Amino acid sequence: MLDFSYSRAGSLAEAGTLAAGEGVRILAGGTTLLDLAKCGVEMPETVIDILSLEGLDGISVEATGARIGALAKMSAVADHAGISAHCPAISQSLTLAASAQLRNMATIGGNLLQRTRCPYFRDPVSFPNCNKRNPGSGCAAIGGVTRNHAVLGTSEQCIATYHGDLAVALTAFDAVVETDRRTIPIDAFFLLPQDRPDRETVLERGEMITGISIPASAAAKNSLYLKVRDRQSYEFAAASAAVGLEFEADGRTLKDVRVAVGGVATKPWRAKGVEEALLGKPLTTAALAEAARLSVDGAMSHGGNHYKIDLLPRVVARAIETVAVTLAPQLAAELGEPA
Repeated sequence: MLDFSYSRAGSLAEAGTLAAGEGVRILAGGTTLLDLAKCGVEMPETVIDILSLEGLDGISVEATGARIGALAKMSAVADHAGISAHCPAISQSLTLAASAQLRNMATIGGNLLQRTRCPYFRDPVSFPNCNKRNPGSGCAAIGGVTRNHAVLGTSEQCIATYHGDLAVALTAFDAVVETDRRTIPIDAFFLLPQDRPDRETVLERGEMITGISIPASAAAKNSLYLKVRDRQSYEFAAASAAVGLEFEADGRTLKDVRVAVGGVATKPWRAKGVEEALLGKPLTTAALAEAARLSVDGAMSHGGNHYKIDLLPRVVARAIETVAVTLAPQLAAELGEPA
């Protein structure tokens, strides 16, 4: 049995001070920490409970954007009418992310900081070589069973997928992570593995997420999160896409395009190539097919995960079609009604 000390922080400042110590882990909903402790990946000496801190679970939506407190529960955010109207993709990503029991416990801040589901990372007994868990030890996944591993943003040190859903939607719509020290654009918050897979975010020791803000935009309001997986529910994405669109007055030319993808990369992945290929142009079947293929630009397979390179452009195209036809029904004849 793991022996550790437990204390409840009385303030955010106290929590930050305590969290800066060696062997300390923050406890909120506990759905990630408990899981990793069971796996033998996390072995904290001290656990600091922050769930009772006041003022960190608020959800607000105004004309300029939305703000979600770090301790807001996934279920509360998913069911919030203002969030659903401001950015449907956020609500959808949360609803599709986990079971109702987990959504009722897990917090938004903890969701952003969830660790990979790479089986090599989560089994230290069978696979001691993992650069994310034990820097410099190697990557047991490379050359192994790789069906669920990343094809984008990988390095020779790590090919583990970031499995979260919410962060993909946040990335598409330029969300900003707020901490007790600074604000960080979501795309800069997560780090590529490169030669330090163990460092997954730019957070410094003791730095804590306090909230997330999402600026208002027509694309966010006209958004969708599409998740394709091996089974209908309670499964991580084989590939996913968060998409938002805004048309010019002609109902055909794209004024704004947002695309981020998940289940395929080592971090939430903004598909800038797709956006740039479509922006300012009429949406046609040929243009969409060509642009969607750019979602896998630079992708590298490691055997079993090669199917993701074929799958992702189809997921991106389907998500864009779905939003486009909803906004501009006249396009259905050319693009086709999404299945």
